[in-house]
Amino acid sequence: MSGLPSSPAAPDPRRWWALAVIALTQLVVVLDATIVNVALPQAQHELGLSDTERQWVVTAYVLTFGALLLLGGRVADYWGRKRSYMVGMLGFGAASVWGGLAQSGTELIAARGLQGVFAALLAPAALALLTVTFPAGRERGTAFAVFGTVAGTGAAVGLALGGVLTEYADWRWCLLVNIVFAVVGLVGALLCVSESRVDGDDAYDIPGTLTVTLGLAALVYGFTLAESGWTEPDTIGFLAAGLVLLAVFVRIESRVAQPLLPLRIVRDRVRAGAFLIQAAIGAVFIGMTLYLMFHLQLVLGLSPLPAGLAALAMTFATMVTAPVAARLLPLWGPRVLLTGGPLIAAAGMLWLSFVTPDGSYWTQVFGGLVVVGAGIAFVIIPVQNVALTGVRPHDAGAASALVNSAMQIGGCVGLSVFTTVYLSAAERSAAAGGDRAAVLTDGYSAVFLATAVTLVAGALVAATMLRGTRPTPTPRETAEVPVHAG
Repeated sequence: MSGLPSSPAAPDPRRWWALAVIALTQLVVVLDATIVNVALPQAQHELGLSDTERQWVVTAYVLTFGALLLLGGRVADYWGRKRSYMVGMLGFGAASVWGGLAQSGTELIAARGLQGVFAALLAPAALALLTVTFPAGRERGTAFAVFGTVAGTGAAVGLALGGVLTEYADWRWCLLVNIVFAVVGLVGALLCVSESRVDGDDAYDIPGTLTVTLGLAALVYGFTLAESGWTEPDTIGFLAAGLVLLAVFVRIESRVAQPLLPLRIVRDRVRAGAFLIQAAIGAVFIGMTLYLMFHLQLVLGLSPLPAGLAALAMTFATMVTAPVAARLLPLWGPRVLLTGGPLIAAAGMLWLSFVTPDGSYWTQVFGGLVVVGAGIAFVIIPVQNVALTGVRPHDAGAASALVNSAMQIGGCVGLSVFTTVYLSAAERSAAAGGDRAAVLTDGYSAVFLATAVTLVAGALVAATMLRGTRPTPTPRETAEVPVHAG
């Protein structure tokens, strides 16, 4: 198919079933960033992991996921989004089996990294399919509201499911359960999803891929080394190398014919602001949920199941508030929601920062989680739609990848920074003579306060960058591009 269509294409009659399959995919990739958090204390004990190795069980997944997403998006555009989705789902399931059967910490970390590799192919393909299946109108808003709600609740669902599996089966089932999701996703895609790809030159930007992957890896590893001090030569070296490689990546993208990330996607101020907000939310989700689980289990003494279920307060608050946010979006516009939502969530994180060693879940944690969940609902409903509005079909995979990449890299960098914050606060508490519970609580409190600051920064981005209700596409962006849909 080429040229301008003579009439609008009829909607795919299977589009709502396709939405269910795509939403399941988003649940899987978000859930897997947190489901192992509940199981980490048991996995650490059984496999003999150090505290640094324990963190890398989480970091390996989000780092490979985030670093390869841009490549995954371009592969999906040219190779076929449905095909990429199915290969990604199959590989993700296989990597999960390897991780569930791991006999050493090295194996577990490697398997988590491989999960991230296939998730980087799976996630942008799914979001690009959503974008082309619901190109405009009220149905698009509904589809993105469903997708956003699943994304917003996936982290807490992962904590709850991880608690159930760890309590009644074994921590390994937090990985092996992905076999079920993989089978359902593959069958659903075969039956309900139509192929979509870009016709044309499918050359891949290898220099761009190498520089952005190595740059992000160096940057994240530098933040991880900051645990030992921000002024250490290794820390400064890796952070500097990461920034230089990312600058080279931008230079390459401005010159190559088929860029991995067309810079026109991020030149729009509104769209760039949405990506930054997504990064802030990723940092909070991944960092906060990890240290929340540690506080519930190691300080409050909850077993894995109650600890996982305790996080559902945030999920329920998001689910209850999301329909309200969806109704307010066309009335108030995304700028109001994306400014107010992070501020509400920041108030909840501030509440959590007052935890004490002898406090209780109901007085010190529950209310904060409810407020955080309510605030997050006002972010997840509009943010992805804003980030993808005005993106031409040719760039759907790359833009979808950048949406996911922003969240995963934000989470990866955030986790490294929050771990540094935790260690610094814990060391100060220990030096002041605090017992073990006090040391842990002081560290977690500092992390929760840092996440509140991150959310306030996200609100400032929304207030200053999201002027207007949607990105204004240029004529070049809105030009019809040949797209094959089978």
